[in-house]
Amino acid sequence: MPNIRFSLNGAETEIDADPDSSLLGLLRGPLGLTSPHFGCGSGECGACRVIVGDHAVTACDTPLWSVTGKEVITIEGLGSAEKPHPLQRAFIAEQAIQCGYCVSGILMSAAALLMQNPKPSGAEVRAALDRNLCRCGSQNRMVRAILRAADEVASQ
Repeated sequence: MPNIRFSLNGAETEIDADPDSSLLGLLRGPLGLTSPHFGCGSGECGACRVIVGDHAVTACDTPLWSVTGKEVITIEGLGSAEKPHPLQRAFIAEQAIQCGYCVSGILMSAAALLMQNPKPSGAEVRAALDRNLCRCGSQNRMVRAILRAADEVASQ
């Protein structure tokens, strides 16, 4: 098997793997990360979303060959308990987390949005979250949290 090289949460990563296997399988399997969740397996629910470059992608249907030489960010690389990302702080402040299954994918979609558009409108936030399925009904709190985080980032 060929070596796959990419940056994962700021650390250079190299692993022998089938280049056609899914990024999600690698992240949750050999690399032991638990934030990207397996949901539908077909890129429809968003539970496995991670950032590749500056775009949120579904890791379940992203082949490893496509991340070679790129930066991949998961929740584990977004912030830490000691220094949470503004999105993480805002989600806590707005009580925007219910069951938690979709939240890591939603946070990654929101982080990619803020990378591309640091001051989004409510409509732009909703559009960015459109491909993330949440059944708990906390979407309005999530939108408020993302707008709150955008305000914090803009004031820094």
